[in-house]
Amino acid sequence: MASFDSLHKPENNSPNIVNPLNIEEFRRQGHMIIDFLANYYQNIENYPVLSQVEPGYLKKLLPNSAPNIPEPIETILQDIQNHIIPGITHWQSPNYFAYFPSSGSVAGFLGEVLSTGFNVVGFNWISSPAATELESIVMDWLGKMLELPQTFLFAGNRGGGGVIQGTTCEAMLCTLTAARDQILSKIGRHNIGKLVVYGSDQTHCALLKAAKIAGIEPRNFRAIKTRKSAAFELSPESLQRAIRLDVEAGLIPFFLCATVGTTSTTAIDPIGTLCDVAKDYGMWVHVDAAYAGSACICPEFRHYIDGIEKANSFSLNAHKWFFTTLDCCCLWVKDPVALNNSLSTTAEFLTNKASDSKQVVDYKDWQICLSRRFRAMKLWLVLRSYGVANLRNFLRSHVDMAIRFQLLVESDDRFEVVVPRTFAMLCFRLLPTALEKKQNGFNKNGHKVDEEYTNGINRKLLGSVNASGQVYMTHTLVEGIYVLRFAVGATLTEDKHVIKAWKVVQETADAVLTAV
Repeated sequence: MASFDSLHKPENNSPNIVNPLNIEEFRRQGHMIIDFLANYYQNIENYPVLSQVEPGYLKKLLPNSAPNIPEPIETILQDIQNHIIPGITHWQSPNYFAYFPSSGSVAGFLGEVLSTGFNVVGFNWISSPAATELESIVMDWLGKMLELPQTFLFAGNRGGGGVIQGTTCEAMLCTLTAARDQILSKIGRHNIGKLVVYGSDQTHCALLKAAKIAGIEPRNFRAIKTRKSAAFELSPESLQRAIRLDVEAGLIPFFLCATVGTTSTTAIDPIGTLCDVAKDYGMWVHVDAAYAGSACICPEFRHYIDGIEKANSFSLNAHKWFFTTLDCCCLWVKDPVALNNSLSTTAEFLTNKASDSKQVVDYKDWQICLSRRFRAMKLWLVLRSYGVANLRNFLRSHVDMAIRFQLLVESDDRFEVVVPRTFAMLCFRLLPTALEKKQNGFNKNGHKVDEEYTNGINRKLLGSVNASGQVYMTHTLVEGIYVLRFAVGATLTEDKHVIKAWKVVQETADAVLTAV
């Protein structure tokens, strides 16, 4: 039998064992990493916004196995500078206008540092009381900023409350699962194959994913068609028709996802009237305001969530347009018991007096996972560090910059705004007439300028813009039209970056049009 000493003998050629949480090294390396990041932000405009590397680039640069002995932080940081940064698409660049923003802030970053530094696992109240109680408090703070009804707040004393999930995907899955179990408790679990989920053809694809995970038959997922002429909103009449057809077929409508600020065009579904339709069938209505919900803290945008008092749940991503860093999805529900019934877990090692008293929140029962991070810390720092008035003004400044870009687009008769702008994102494209020769339907090379050809040219335009490294935008397809999306929201973006982006678009358009 091996001796105790031999079992713990260090490997050959290894240094003395150093505690991985050595306080002085933590202090030294922590300062170095903050300085490294500060320098990164100071020089961020020197990097191509969209990473220009080829697939598999990193495997060629790094060893094929981990080091056997420790490497100094100086060496690691140098490798990050040389190998990792070239492979980063710089979401915090002031020239980033793609997808939707993932806006950062000093408070958001440092809140994340504190959260990670404490490294608590707040699955129930007793595992870290401050993590749970701070989350409940900041969710009420933000809920009040949004003027959510009392039924969604802990402070309302009506059974509602808020929870911080990781992403909208999780918020959708949790609420859909709660709605599923609520209806199946009445009609029997054997009827799950009859349940139907509704959204529009503009609803985020996360809803379909959530429905699949929750066991809803793919054939029972309804993406109801919307139209450009109606600003791509989901009409109550279309919803009503779809539901009636399903009921006549013996199916059971149970869940509707309405959206405030869709991903493609920032379309806004009419919450109140959709809820009225859903109510007649006892459906759960979830309102996804992942992007645009943040803007609704501004009085002039609050009306976009009018009718929210009729919904069952509401969520927004503070990590999109609220300076709180990924991941931080804020979800409010009227009936947390419905979440608990579907998502709660019990085991002897989890029992404690506080939970048994029913006087505390155990957030493990409001989410998919058991473990959870101290996300409330960074949201708390953001709210306290900037205050409501400044947060509103930050958001307004982004909307103003999007309006400025819209005016620039409208000043050039080669372009059109495809969908009316609502928040800080604009959909635009090169017009077919810009490609024609003498307006006769053909370009100078004799190609017929139809929608397919126009889409191809706009696709080429966007590809060339992004390949320049100066700006990054993304696209969407609406009613078969290829559209460039220009989303303002990076924290560092200023008017000069918007003007520069338009100049890049114009110069690239000149080159593209010359070539065709």
